[in-house]
Amino acid sequence: MRALVRNAAAAATALALLLTGCGAGGDGDTDGRITLRFQSLAWQKESVDINKQLVKEWNAAHPDIRVEYVQGSWDSVHDQLLTSFEGGEAPDIIHDASDDLADFAYGGYLADLRPLLPKGLTDAIPGNSWETATFDGGVYGVPFLQEPRVLIANTEILKASGVRIPTPGKPWSWAEFRKVTEELTGKGRYGVAWPLKEPVSVTLNLGLSAGGQLFHRGADGKVTVAMGEGDQVVPGTIHDQVNTDHSAARTALGMGGGDTLPGFFGGKYAMVPLGFSYRQQVVEQAPKGFEWTVLPAPAGRDGLAQGVSPQTLSVAEDSPHKKEAVRFIDFLLKPANMVLLAKGDWMLPTGTEALADPSLHTAHLGWATGAALAGSLRSAPAQSVRGYPEWKDKVATPALQEYYSGAIDAAELKKRLVTDGNRVLARYQR
Repeated sequence: MRALVRNAAAAATALALLLTGCGAGGDGDTDGRITLRFQSLAWQKESVDINKQLVKEWNAAHPDIRVEYVQGSWDSVHDQLLTSFEGGEAPDIIHDASDDLADFAYGGYLADLRPLLPKGLTDAIPGNSWETATFDGGVYGVPFLQEPRVLIANTEILKASGVRIPTPGKPWSWAEFRKVTEELTGKGRYGVAWPLKEPVSVTLNLGLSAGGQLFHRGADGKVTVAMGEGDQVVPGTIHDQVNTDHSAARTALGMGGGDTLPGFFGGKYAMVPLGFSYRQQVVEQAPKGFEWTVLPAPAGRDGLAQGVSPQTLSVAEDSPHKKEAVRFIDFLLKPANMVLLAKGDWMLPTGTEALADPSLHTAHLGWATGAALAGSLRSAPAQSVRGYPEWKDKVATPALQEYYSGAIDAAELKKRLVTDGNRVLARYQR
């Protein structure tokens, strides 16, 4: 049923683009003016307003290259883009996330940006970020917004417990984190709530801190799944918090991030691991007088490393105006503009100069904690793995959900992720 709804939404979106003339391939008007279609996935009002304002500024300064703003949706973007690519109607400039680009890049739908990117933009973004949008040696997106996963904690509960408060310089280890959640658990309260309705990216990305990788590329370029000691630290911690220590709420396992907030505000959970951008929802929804703080996620043998899939801007391979599209991207991601976009989405910019902006290093609302984690962000383990979406949906998601709930043990989890997972990946690498 979910697939039918998703496909129907994608078809409806694609049809809407066609009917409104927002299909791809920016066109030249009769007066010689170029029109580029920019499909944005901004959804929060502040972010949408900033994107539209920057488009307006571009259009005022570039009368011969007009950018048309097209509103997309994160809920249906993959299927909608696939439909538009196959129909020759994709937008010129495409907003997406780096973990959604691999199949489009390998399928020839996105332009390799290497010969098009200005040196200033290339140099402005660190290599770790560029790796997230690099596939088979080509660069198929410009990573511009990113968010670490952090712990959002109830300040009153933390202070009353007497536990050590972690900082980016002295974070909790995974073992210490498990012990702390036991200490924070009391009558009617859990130390932590893990919202794991979508458990795969959380598990893989946080696993990098413990040396986990899971996906391994051989000399022949083929990727296989192998589960080592480092890969077991994060899932093992979560499993034991839920099933052994009872310091993590079992009912939260089926929740999305926002679903945990009412319980968090009500004192049912002392901490909730969430993406950095969830701070906005906390600000908007927290009851008056509620005190909260942002803490770094636990660290392992590789420190605070964690995987991210930044938001990206790509150019359709079929666009007849690739150079002009990249010029607009370069404008949109000037350091001052990147700061505006980051603050509008409550995320962090990838650009070095933008990230250094003082407004992103204030203790207010946890900005400084997030900024301190930016240097530890790495490309998500599955970033360039063909077949990852199927492995995630058909193998990893059900296996992890059963493991976290206690329905299967670690040995069965490993068997499913590795044995069943390699069967899936093999089909994409023949």
